[in-house]
Amino acid sequence: MDNNMTTLYDFTLQTAQGEDKSLNDYQGKVLLIVNTATRCGLTPQYEELQSLYAKYREQGLEILDFPCNQFREQALENGAEYAKVCQMKFGTQFTIFNKIEVNGENTHPLYAYLKQQQPEDLGNHVFKDFLLKLASFGEKREGADIKWNFTKFLVNRKGEVVARFAPSVTPFEMETEIQKLLAA
Repeated sequence: MDNNMTTLYDFTLQTAQGEDKSLNDYQGKVLLIVNTATRCGLTPQYEELQSLYAKYREQGLEILDFPCNQFREQALENGAEYAKVCQMKFGTQFTIFNKIEVNGENTHPLYAYLKQQQPEDLGNHVFKDFLLKLASFGEKREGADIKWNFTKFLVNRKGEVVARFAPSVTPFEMETEIQKLLAA
């Protein structure tokens, strides 16, 4: 990770439409940052993500969607195609970025930063059982690694990464935490 990147707002990423977008544009907002895939069993979470966005965007919630094809190749589309699928199938209105890698030697610097800030998932035993099953197939996720699609990072209005949620934690299960951050 570049040592000059000291806050979340220092990062600039490319949207699915190929435009550069500075995270500095999100100062003062509550952010929910999610790595996603369109062919994952957890993809129906998009409906809840869009519902929360519609309900809270006027209060300052922004959802930043980062497609990732690292988990059993479940995000095959290019950026523009990916955004179109999500808009048509789930009515998404939040920002979808270009595909990135969230683990390994090509980890995007944003995700290196997020994992450094919140290395542990808050999750439930169901997801831990899933990780054990993956390990039995030779797929191990260790330490701060992103464990699967739909890992979620919650960021307060100051740009501080305050929580990381396991993929099995649904967006609606996070609503109370989002409300608290929006009220702060």
